[in-house]
Amino acid sequence: MNELNGYDYEDLKPGMSATFAKTITEADVVLFAAVSGDNNAMHINEEFAQTTRFKGRIAHGMLTASVISAAIAGRLPGPGTVYLSQTLRFKAPVKPGDTVHATVTVVALLPEKRRVSLTTICRVLNKVVIEGDALVMPTSRQTARPEDGRDGPKDRALANALAA
Repeated sequence: MNELNGYDYEDLKPGMSATFAKTITEADVVLFAAVSGDNNAMHINEEFAQTTRFKGRIAHGMLTASVISAAIAGRLPGPGTVYLSQTLRFKAPVKPGDTVHATVTVVALLPEKRRVSLTTICRVLNKVVIEGDALVMPTSRQTARPEDGRDGPKDRALANALAA
């Protein structure tokens, strides 16, 4: 682990995995609707949602998917990681009160640009609710090339200064 309690590219290996858990609250759903502008009645109107196949309100898919971002930023690779892309397949609804467990697993290291390919899975009570793949750029002990848009150790120094 590096000084940010995350993993540098050089420390990562295929098969490494980490999980972050978050209980989706009523407030999370309401605030996400306000921030995103997604005011679909399925998410914010219990009376309407009771008439649907879900028999109640469900959380926004992207709110649930954001738990993956927390797993990447907070667990693996960890602080300083840049999220480059993500695919998502929504498999089941998440309701307010559900605890989402997002697991990220290193699939491959891409050395030419120090990128990492991850599988991403969200579960509620061991049921898969979202699955997908992500591409990330973790911190690196190497001095990055100009096309990477980062300069390795200086990035960590800046992050440390901001965290203080």
